[in-house]
Amino acid sequence: MARRATGKSSGAGTGGAGPKGARRPELRLPPLEPWTDGALQPDGDYDGLEFRDADLAGQDGVGARFMDCALTGCAVDGTALGRARVLDSVLTGLRGVGTNLAESTFRDVEVVDPRLGGTQLHGAVLERVVFRGGKIDYLNLREAHLKDVVFESCVLVEPDFAGARLERVEFVDCALKEADFGGATLKDVDLRGATPLEIVRGLDRLSGAVISTGQLLDLAPVLASELGIRVE
Repeated sequence: MARRATGKSSGAGTGGAGPKGARRPELRLPPLEPWTDGALQPDGDYDGLEFRDADLAGQDGVGARFMDCALTGCAVDGTALGRARVLDSVLTGLRGVGTNLAESTFRDVEVVDPRLGGTQLHGAVLERVVFRGGKIDYLNLREAHLKDVVFESCVLVEPDFAGARLERVEFVDCALKEADFGGATLKDVDLRGATPLEIVRGLDRLSGAVISTGQLLDLAPVLASELGIRVE
């Protein structure tokens, strides 16, 4: 089974300065068996398997559990994975549009170089998860709970965090474009590594986040508009 890291990530503050850093997963997968079934099953139980270049598009894996698994180069267009549990696993090079992961659980997971659009993660629980590289368009994280989550060297276009709870979340060398934080609750969220940092809604919800001086200047026009301040 994969082991969980106990240390903080490189973005963590020291000496009491800055937000508390996210804890990252440290994964050591066991020897894996190739997955040969050909189709996912609702409430399926997948343990110690490697899904390599599998076409999972349109398949129904609602409620399935993936434990100590590696999914590499898989197509997930329209794949139904609502209420799935993904634990101690590595997901590399996933590609697809409209993947449904609503109310799913991700714990001790690395997501590497995804190419996804319209991924539904509303109501999901993400704990000790790293998104590294790749690009995700229109990521729906409404009402989700993110704890110890890192977005690193990736591009997020119009991500929706409305109503979500974010605790110890870091954006490291990450592009955050037209993000929605309306109604969100933030605690120890480090946005300093987001370049650009574009927020279209929810600037009033950023209490509990830290940004840089340069980012504050970039956000000033939107902030002034939201506060009803006229600048002449």
